[in-house]
Amino acid sequence: MTKADKPRQHDAPHAADSHELIRVHGARENNLKDISIEIPKRRLTVFTGVSGSGKSSLVFDTIAAESQRLINETYSSFVQGFMPTMARPEVDVLDGLTTAIIVDQQRMGADPRSTVGTATDANAMLRILFSRLGKPHIGPPSAYAFNVPSVRASGAITVERGAKRTVKATFNRTGGMCPRCEGRGKVSDIDLSQLYDDSKSIAEGAFTIPGWKSDSFWTVRLYAESGFLDPDKPIRKFTKREMQDFLYREPTKVKVEGVNLTYEGLIPKIQKSFLSKDKEAMQPHIREFVERAVTFTTCPECDGTRLSEGARSSKIKRISIADACTMQISDLAEWVRALKEPSVAPLLTALQRTLDSFVEIGLGYLALDRPAGTLSGGEAQRVKMIRHLGSSLTDVTYVFDEPSAGLHPHDVQRMNELLLRLRDKGNTVLVVEHKPELIAIADHVVDLGPGAGTAGGTVCYEGSLEGLRAAGTVTGRHLDDRARVKDSVRTPTGVLEIRGATANNLRKVDVDLPLGVLTVVTGVAGSGKSSLVHGSVPAGAGVVSVDQSPIRGSRRSNPATYTGLLDPIRKAFAKANGVKPALFSANSEGACPTCNGAGVIYTDLAVMAGVATPCEDCEGRRFQASVLEYRLGGRDISEVLAMPVAEAAEFFSNGDAHIPAAHRILGRLSDVGLGYLTLGQPLTTLSGGERQRLKLATHMGDKGGVYVLDEPTTGLHLADVEQLLGLLDQLVDSGKSVIVVEHHQAVMAHADWIVDLGPGAGHDGGRVVFEGTPAELVAARSTLTGEHLAEYVGA
Repeated sequence: MTKADKPRQHDAPHAADSHELIRVHGARENNLKDISIEIPKRRLTVFTGVSGSGKSSLVFDTIAAESQRLINETYSSFVQGFMPTMARPEVDVLDGLTTAIIVDQQRMGADPRSTVGTATDANAMLRILFSRLGKPHIGPPSAYAFNVPSVRASGAITVERGAKRTVKATFNRTGGMCPRCEGRGKVSDIDLSQLYDDSKSIAEGAFTIPGWKSDSFWTVRLYAESGFLDPDKPIRKFTKREMQDFLYREPTKVKVEGVNLTYEGLIPKIQKSFLSKDKEAMQPHIREFVERAVTFTTCPECDGTRLSEGARSSKIKRISIADACTMQISDLAEWVRALKEPSVAPLLTALQRTLDSFVEIGLGYLALDRPAGTLSGGEAQRVKMIRHLGSSLTDVTYVFDEPSAGLHPHDVQRMNELLLRLRDKGNTVLVVEHKPELIAIADHVVDLGPGAGTAGGTVCYEGSLEGLRAAGTVTGRHLDDRARVKDSVRTPTGVLEIRGATANNLRKVDVDLPLGVLTVVTGVAGSGKSSLVHGSVPAGAGVVSVDQSPIRGSRRSNPATYTGLLDPIRKAFAKANGVKPALFSANSEGACPTCNGAGVIYTDLAVMAGVATPCEDCEGRRFQASVLEYRLGGRDISEVLAMPVAEAAEFFSNGDAHIPAAHRILGRLSDVGLGYLTLGQPLTTLSGGERQRLKLATHMGDKGGVYVLDEPTTGLHLADVEQLLGLLDQLVDSGKSVIVVEHHQAVMAHADWIVDLGPGAGHDGGRVVFEGTPAELVAARSTLTGEHLAEYVGA
């Protein structure tokens, strides 16, 4: 054997194999306290800790944000000009990063034309399929698109080539948009009885529109003195001509008391002033008016399919594209599988793979025409996962934000398998999560804490799951917590009858929801829980609904402004100092003139990330120096806004600063577990769970007798669930009825009554499979929920 043939002993490792860790040193984003950790690559790492401990700040705002920023920098300046600019996170060293793909719980666009199909490219592939195989053939893929209107034009064009010539030209584009509803599937109608009382005249105050006061120059007086109407005649006695002018007149210049104004009919005026605005951003009383005044009905022309008659007439095997989009995705996948057409084989394969991914991820119960804005946070996140499941990319960092949100315990196992599959392809998977079932599959656990807000931001533990159990951290201590089924349940004071409920997939459901107790509505994802509770519980008097729709707020909005807490505080400051309340608002007269009350100066650097520097004049306090001289209980307004809720509750409870109204609101914020938030913290920095609890705290002051909550445990740490259960008990004991849509077994075990829907999802669900006490459900084990709850309580 020659020297060359001998096996080489102790080969030195290749330099390329030495980058096995993502190193983070000195992270200070948001509440992180200069932390340093090392995360193994090609492993599944779970980040846990109480809500507000800094998990998202580390994973999303530091690691994922820097990875995306570095990728964006590889593009030319020209391309970067069209991309969102990102600042470098507050961190000393970030080493070993790979391309990050973020799959978060941000709601998908609520545009009425955005559907599950358009968000996942399934619609695009179906349109091509129908343009190739549909009979009769009506045109290219755009002819089947409900976002594309049909266009026809003809006229003369001038061609500047040699001697100029005028050429007659015609232009045609066939689109699939229904012309009546413009691809929305619904048409809006305005309920005139909500705009005015027709038994009164304009002079008698007929208008019932918020903000339309009788002395308002731009509204009521404009109608009264326009010359088109008789202001002293009751509206119901208007002539046909007057009614036309009153409701629909085109914008017309008129003179009122020597001032030139524009008069237009009431309907277009209401559409411009109220209906063109984002409903979520409106003040509550105006949003309530819009919800009352505007009724949406299915478009009579396209029957809600959004498509033109031509698009609906073209079919493959007696199925039109409208039929395909309304089918449950699991059924659509079977229909596509049965199509055998060699000319479009690659397209069928790609479409088949996308539809199978829906089924595999537990979303086979959806339909492609489901509006994207109606998906829950968990469903939206799983829809975003679909495009990554069949990806050939490896060595990528996938970042997930509570992928178990909205999942029944039965579905969590399937989610675990998907995460492990992504890891086994050679990817790094980072997951922010609270559920023990998901923490159990982690290769590496990072526990942040020990508390929330300023009490968090440090790494309490990193290592294996077994080590976490023995570590004595808040997460470690609560990891094996199991709630017990209640020994005795409350007696209902009445029932809320639901009869013949058919919303979405419900099958003429008849059910009595008991009042005066804690009722939990549960079942697998897609079984019809939200349809039953939100679609069938009569809204209106006495029903307070707290759903998962996001809070809209700019960086100027904060818990104090959102909950109405700032109003009594401003008035107390004004009364104590003998000045106007407007001085104590950073969005009004008291704002620092240099930064306009923002506290920071934003400098736009075009393609590079903008820079936010603290305002030098107010030093980030947001108020004029003269305003900060006024004090209440020894504190100025900026010091009050910098207080955490718990400290502020004590401050406003006694002494000179005793404000009962403020103390009540702060008490509610503490009750929902937000005692660590500062009053002036921008809403844009709150996590999803924090926003929902902030909304719950706001609604707790409502006068309703029935509270409907949609998965209030979303984003809650195991330790915080106990506090939530205490809060629900507190609401029931004060005489309220609480109905909770929930998957968390601790909440189920704590309920007085359970309604279980199923047995499956989509058209396999929509029926009540059990109603009774938790103890009866555990004893029967007759449903999927019963089996998992029995396993959870150790029965």
